[in-house]
Amino acid sequence: MVEIYKLYGLNKEEYERIVEKLGREPNHVELGILGAMWSEHCSYKSSKALLKMLPTKSDAVIQGPGENAGVVKIDDNVWIAFKVESHNHPSYIEPFNGAATGVGGIIRDILSMGARPIALGDSLRFGPLTDPKTRHIIRGVIKGISHYGNCIGVPTVCGETFFEECYITNPLVNVFCLGILPAGRMYTSRAKEVGQALVLLGSTTGRDGVHGAVMASGEFSEDTQSKKSHVQVGDPYFGKKLIEALMDIIERDLVVGIQDLGAAGLAGAASEVASKSKMGVELYLDKVPLREENMDPYEILLSESQERMLLIVDEKNIEQIKAIAQSHHLECEKVGKLTQDGYMKVYLGGDKVADLPINLIVEEAPVYIREKREPSYIKQVRDLHQEALPPVDIKSSIEKLLSSPNVCSKEWVYSQYDHQVGTNTVLKPGGDASILRIKWPSKPEVKSEKMLAISMEGNSRMVYLNPYEGGKFIVAEVCRNLACVGAKPMGITDCLNFGNPERPEVMWQMEQAIKGMSEACQKLGVPIVSGNVSLYNETVDREGIRNIYPTPVVAGVGVVENRKFVDHKFKEEGDLIFLLGDLKRPSKIDGSEFLKVVYGKVMGDVPLVDLDKERKLHQLLLKLIEMDIILSAHDISTGGLLVCLLECLFGTSLGANINLYTDERIDFFLFSENPTRVVVSVKREDVEVFKDMVEAQGLDWILLGRTTDDGKIKVELYDEPVLDEELKRLEDLWKNSLERALSHIL
Repeated sequence: MVEIYKLYGLNKEEYERIVEKLGREPNHVELGILGAMWSEHCSYKSSKALLKMLPTKSDAVIQGPGENAGVVKIDDNVWIAFKVESHNHPSYIEPFNGAATGVGGIIRDILSMGARPIALGDSLRFGPLTDPKTRHIIRGVIKGISHYGNCIGVPTVCGETFFEECYITNPLVNVFCLGILPAGRMYTSRAKEVGQALVLLGSTTGRDGVHGAVMASGEFSEDTQSKKSHVQVGDPYFGKKLIEALMDIIERDLVVGIQDLGAAGLAGAASEVASKSKMGVELYLDKVPLREENMDPYEILLSESQERMLLIVDEKNIEQIKAIAQSHHLECEKVGKLTQDGYMKVYLGGDKVADLPINLIVEEAPVYIREKREPSYIKQVRDLHQEALPPVDIKSSIEKLLSSPNVCSKEWVYSQYDHQVGTNTVLKPGGDASILRIKWPSKPEVKSEKMLAISMEGNSRMVYLNPYEGGKFIVAEVCRNLACVGAKPMGITDCLNFGNPERPEVMWQMEQAIKGMSEACQKLGVPIVSGNVSLYNETVDREGIRNIYPTPVVAGVGVVENRKFVDHKFKEEGDLIFLLGDLKRPSKIDGSEFLKVVYGKVMGDVPLVDLDKERKLHQLLLKLIEMDIILSAHDISTGGLLVCLLECLFGTSLGANINLYTDERIDFFLFSENPTRVVVSVKREDVEVFKDMVEAQGLDWILLGRTTDDGKIKVELYDEPVLDEELKRLEDLWKNSLERALSHIL
């Protein structure tokens, strides 16, 4: 017989601690509240101590971690709120609804800060395309994201999609949202006075999502499909009405604070408000609008039904709020109030069904300092001797890479998203970063001459090989992406996706990755202002334990001054092509897509990031773009230099002649993914100024060649031909490989 506490996601020690604190046995409803709020998903009990390593402050940060989203100052008129969050477990069980409600949830986090959502992004990881279950998940996730985002009217402007065997039973769906708000008008989830009311605004409450927080805090097993009822069901049209109603309420200054109903539902939202306010709370469940009959207190409290917000309001404003809600066809009821006794007391029909100290629910949730141990695989994968690998044909290698789902165009994915709704998108998906205008349609005073750039990254293969260096690698890359379009990084939000924290090897991976991320953020001067941790991304079944790669995902937001920006595409025939950055290190293929696709290996150590040179590169790129010295910029990433060059050519009518003079193996030079390297194009008349500026910054440059008008890519090594191909054929491979694969298998 299973011990009762296990049904609520608690262990024996946690249950005994609860009994000791209460001086009695908790009842069914109280166990549900504590099980949800003490889950990894809500309490961060295994990661909280590690997260303290991350830098969270700068002169521009208004609100760091601890609220529903981070808030950063752009100028005297505009602040922005942004965050990334995971919906991994639900998206495996029910791909469409899991992904759709991930979008809805992150939008409400931004709304909670008083901000209007203006942009979405997503980082997706799936198993190999040859797997039938993966094909089902891909189809559902993409449809779910596009359905919710397109219907609610918020453009999806950036993201990444990656395929690897380790995600076959644990896909990752991380969703980003950014909103704008008038400077000085930020909301939090804190009450100001005892007696203020809690008003539930939005949709009705059903049984969907009950146990969602606990389900998201455990590994998968063979009975995963039995958990479908734990997945929430979203309605984007209701979500749109909720946005507009809340904007009306905020505009009339009728609300004190706002809290999204996410994990743990009403119980989670109310206890968080009370805890942050240093108060108690009373809840009246008979006032909650229900969509299903015979719901019990446990279900009402822990339902994760979507499109619901908890408002903290003064009693005198409730009727005005109800009138606004009615005009938008939303439910709106007072369901509780803040008290001074420090307890959560829950009533149904006059009966008290729960009575718990707020401190016990929130502040006294356990914090674990878990054992950490370097995994045994680390030494094994580091045993790579790249010079011993046989040389390969460049033509066949680039064809394989361009056809790889990790290199080829993801247009099949992002073309299903509306990235233009709102007419603010200046630089569309498909490059290093997307760029948005800053404007609020109905509030002309909420605008700025500055623009925002957004990028998402998460090179999990590098983090797997060396979590510490990999952590630095991904932060450097997301900031480099922003710099490539002319944006100064202002802040980062992260989503830390790892396996079971009860395994010392997983805790070691997480600690090392966070250390690396922290060091990179400090060196590059960019704070982490919000984030999310998703653990237990593993499956235990008859085949054993399957963990994901350690996968921290970062979304960076930057500011473009004076509307000066570039994209990654070459512009005119005769322009010179340079490689710029940290170029004296040997070209390593460790962890590269080339090593995986051509040699079938995921091995090596991470190419090291020199953070001082990385910072100098970002500063230089901003100066070069501001002075109109470079016409384009594209960082070298998945696939290496040759893929980077081709991506700069695809979609243009140009070709390129590349003349190399290197003593390194040509395949290593062309396919290495060494960091801190960018391909730029420069007009002939600006070359000398360009070289002087690069050298003054202490960085390196190599003249690679020039653009042509013949529609071909020609690569020579010491004047001997290496590659001579029509770009039209290569572009067809790159542009259509993913769609062909999916059309064939779907």
